[in-house]
Amino acid sequence: MTGDLANIVFRLRSVLPKRWFSDQSPNLEAILTSIATPWVWLYGLIGYVVMQTRITTATDKWLDLIAADYFGPKLVRKIGEGDSAFRSRIQANLLREGATRSAVTLGLQSITGVQPSIFEPANSADTGSYGTLSGTDEVTDSRLAYSASGGWGSLDLPFQFFVTATRPPTPGVAMLAGYGTGSGAYGEGAISYVDLSLLPGNVTDEDIQATLRGLLPVNTVAWLRII
Repeated sequence: MTGDLANIVFRLRSVLPKRWFSDQSPNLEAILTSIATPWVWLYGLIGYVVMQTRITTATDKWLDLIAADYFGPKLVRKIGEGDSAFRSRIQANLLREGATRSAVTLGLQSITGVQPSIFEPANSADTGSYGTLSGTDEVTDSRLAYSASGGWGSLDLPFQFFVTATRPPTPGVAMLAGYGTGSGAYGEGAISYVDLSLLPGNVTDEDIQATLRGLLPVNTVAWLRII
C-alpha cells in the first residue's frame, strides 16, 4: 500500500544502481528500513492533517475545533458522542433553515425524532373558523371541533406560538437493574441512580430548549412544553 514501510523501502531501493547490490542484501534492507521508518510516520501524519481540513473527513478533537470555530459554545460534543454523530450535527447546523415555522418543526424533529405540535393563536389555519366563505352552507374546514381539533384563537397574542416537543426514548444503562427487579437492593447488587444527562448521546431538555431558541425569529415568543 502506498506510504507503508514496504512501499517506501521499495521506492528507495528502486533508485539505487541495481549492479551495486545483490537481490538478497540483508544489510541494505536494514539500512533502507531505518531510513524509511520516519518517512512512514511522516506520510501518515500528512494524510491525517489533510483529513482534518474538511468537515466530512475530520476526526477527534479537530471536529471539536471546527464546531467551536463556527458555533462557539453553542454546539459541543455530547458525552460519549462519536465522530459520525457529531459531524452530522455540525453539518445540519451549518446551513439550517431558521426563523420559520417549518424550521422549528424540522429542527426539533431532527433531535427528538418526533414531529412537534405547534399552535399559533393568531393563525386561523390552527384555530379553525366558524362557517365558510365559499358561498355555501357547508362547513368545509374539518379542523374545527370542540376538544378535538384546533383551539381558541386570539389576536392579543401576536408573534407567539405554543409548541409541544416529545422527548426521545431514553437509552438504558447496561449491567444495571431497574425498579421492580430482583437484581439489586440498597447498598448491594447491580443497581444505581443514574443521571440521564450523562448517558451517551442522550438528548436533554436543555438541548431541546437551546435548539428552539436558535430557530426563533427576533421578537417572537415560543411557549414550550416538553412531554
